[in-house]
Amino acid sequence: MARTVADSPLRRVAEETATDIWNDSCAAGELAWAIERGAVGATSNPSLVLDALRQEPEPWRTRLHEMAAAHATAPEDELAWRLAEAMAVRGAGMLAPVFAASGGRRGRLSIQVDPSRYADAEAMVAQATHFAGLAPNIQVKLPVTEAGLAAMEEATARGININATVNFTVAGAMAVAEAVERGLDRLAASGGNPDEMTPVCTLMVGRLEDWLRVVAARDGILPTPGRIEWSGIAVAKHAVALYRERGCRTRILVGAFRTHLPWTELAGLDVVLTIPPGWQRLIDDAGLDTGDHGDVRVDPAIISELADRFPDFRHAYEPDGLSVAELAGFGAAVRTLRQFIGAYHDLQASVRDVLLPDPDRRPA
Repeated sequence: MARTVADSPLRRVAEETATDIWNDSCAAGELAWAIERGAVGATSNPSLVLDALRQEPEPWRTRLHEMAAAHATAPEDELAWRLAEAMAVRGAGMLAPVFAASGGRRGRLSIQVDPSRYADAEAMVAQATHFAGLAPNIQVKLPVTEAGLAAMEEATARGININATVNFTVAGAMAVAEAVERGLDRLAASGGNPDEMTPVCTLMVGRLEDWLRVVAARDGILPTPGRIEWSGIAVAKHAVALYRERGCRTRILVGAFRTHLPWTELAGLDVVLTIPPGWQRLIDDAGLDTGDHGDVRVDPAIISELADRFPDFRHAYEPDGLSVAELAGFGAAVRTLRQFIGAYHDLQASVRDVLLPDPDRRPA
């Protein structure tokens, strides 16, 4: 049953708890709906830009033709980035009132650097610097790879707010926190104000679950039904507790919903939840309460079984489960980087389809 905005559990959590809600989409209609229910941020990546293009063929087809006319020699990849930037600027504009009202603590739109440059720190910093100049409330997504961590430190030292992405592990979260701390110290030493910064570290909990299902099928592992669904939640809760204990100045952001558990188990904590529009509507329509689970760790029996049966869960759960050099080779990271790079290529192909439609196909 559809609820009024006043009855929205999303709005209640946003207004009454320490949790911030972000919209896991940059499509205008979805972002407007989420902002009305308390969302204070949004995110984009190649997949989400492609989704927005498909959802909103106009005005983006017209905009692409205008971009191509203004930049006659620009290749497809450049036009794809111009499109992604235009969507980011539009989303940042929609969030600008939140940004102003919160004194810059909320109201940011995340845009992701070129996923194919995950091993090139210099290229990622250059693109991050460019993105940060698009609007005052831009946050830049950088991958949790060895080069990405170096880029995070440098970007933070330059006063660029980062969102660490392609991360599934506590070890990765701790590496991000350390890189950001170094960057914030450098920012302060150069006369900047670290208190104005709002860095976040994403944990893609659903993508960890996806990976463990792949491993179970590949290796013939038969876990107790329902246990894999708790894997990402266990990792997220462990990371949140460690961040609090160690006084990290980065916040944990939880994304990649596959079930309602990130909502029922984490909403209410000092975290960011980036929620896909479909899940927002399910939560809202169901009036789904957050329960009383906020600070309670996941059942030790679940953690023990997952750790016993899945070495990769141990790698994800333990703070020293992976070295910095091993983060990019973690199965979930490899799958996600490949998917992001593939989506980037699909976005370029969509640009081609708009500007050079296939003459062999019947017009729509």
